[in-house]
Amino acid sequence: MARLSWLRVAAGRLRQRWWPVVEATVAATVAWILATRLVGHPQPFFAPAAALIVLGQARGQRLRRAVEVVLGVAGGVLVADVVIQALGRGSTWTVFTVILLTVVLAAAVGATGVTLVQAAVSALYLVVVAPPTESLVPFRFVDALIGGAVALAVSQLVDARRPLAPLIAEVRGTFDEMGGLLAGISDALDRHDERAALAALAQARGMDARIDRLREGVLAAGEALWLNLRRRRHLGRLRSVDSSIQQIDYAVRNVRVLARAGVTLSRQPSPVPADLGVALRCLADAVRAAGEALAADLQGHEEAADGHAARADEAALDAVRTAGRLYAAGPSLPLAMIIGQVRATAIDLLRGLGVEDDAAVLGRVDQALGLPPV
Repeated sequence: MARLSWLRVAAGRLRQRWWPVVEATVAATVAWILATRLVGHPQPFFAPAAALIVLGQARGQRLRRAVEVVLGVAGGVLVADVVIQALGRGSTWTVFTVILLTVVLAAAVGATGVTLVQAAVSALYLVVVAPPTESLVPFRFVDALIGGAVALAVSQLVDARRPLAPLIAEVRGTFDEMGGLLAGISDALDRHDERAALAALAQARGMDARIDRLREGVLAAGEALWLNLRRRRHLGRLRSVDSSIQQIDYAVRNVRVLARAGVTLSRQPSPVPADLGVALRCLADAVRAAGEALAADLQGHEEAADGHAARADEAALDAVRTAGRLYAAGPSLPLAMIIGQVRATAIDLLRGLGVEDDAAVLGRVDQALGLPPV
C-alpha cells in the first residue's frame, strides 16, 4: 500500500511538472546537436550543460542567467588558459591557482553564484579533463552561447503567441482567491463558526505565496515580451500590474489581520452584526472586480478595464459605508479591528487600480466611513 501511495504521489508530480522535463530534455539535446553538427565540436559538454543551467532558473530570470553563464565560461576559460601557460596542466598548484583566481575574479566583478560556479567549472574542466591539444577559448565560449540561446528559445515556445496569458491567469487567480477568502470569513462569522474562521485564517496566511507568484509572473512576462520582437510593444501593459503589486501585497496583509480578528470575534458569545457580512461580501466583490480590471488592462481592453475598475470602486466604498454604520454604534475591539481592515483593504485596492492619487482615495474612503475630513 505504501508503495502504491508513493507511486500515486510520483505520478501526480509528473502530471504537474511534465513540461519542465520536456523543456530541459529538448533544449539539452538540441544544444548538443547544434554544437556537434553546426560547430563541429567533438565534445560539446558545455552546450547542454548551459541549456540545463539556464532552464533551471525561474521564468523571468533566464535571460540574465544565460548572459551570466556565457560570461562565466569566458572568464573561466581565460583564467585556465593563463594559468596553464604559466604552471602547466593537471598539477595540484594549477588546480588551486585556477580556483582561487576564478573566485577572486568573479567576486571582484560582482558575479552571482551561477556565474561563479560556471566559471570555476569551465576552468577546472580545461585544467583536469580537456586534452592538452584542445583549443581553449572558442569551443567553450561557443558551446555556452549555443546552450544559452537554445534554452531561451525553448523556454518561449509555449508563451510565444500569448506571452501575457500566464500572468493574466495568475492575476485572476490571486484576486479570485482573495475574494473567496473574504466571502469565507463572512460566512464563518454569519454562522458563528470558529472552525471555519480558523480555516480562513490559515488560507490568509498562505496568500503570500500568491503574491510571490504574481511577482514572478511579471518578470516572466517581461522577459517573454522582450525576447519576442513582434510583441515587445506590449511591455507597457505590465506597468499596471507591476506598480500595483505592492498595494496588492498590502491588501493581502490587511485581509490576514482581518481574518485573525474574525477568529476572535467568532469565539465571542454575542451575535455578529448582519451588516458585517454584507460589508465583507461587498469587499469580496470589489476585490474580484479589481482583478478583472487588471486582467482586462493586460489584454489591452481599456473600456472593459475601466468598467471593472468602476465596479470595484463602487463595491469597495459600499463595503466601507456598511462598516461605517457598525463603527458608529460603538463596536467591540475585534469588530473595530475588522472595520479598520475593511477600510485599509479598500484603500489599498483602490490605490492598486491607480485611478486616483493617494490623497483622493484616502479622502473618499474616509468620507464613506463617516470620518471627518482631514
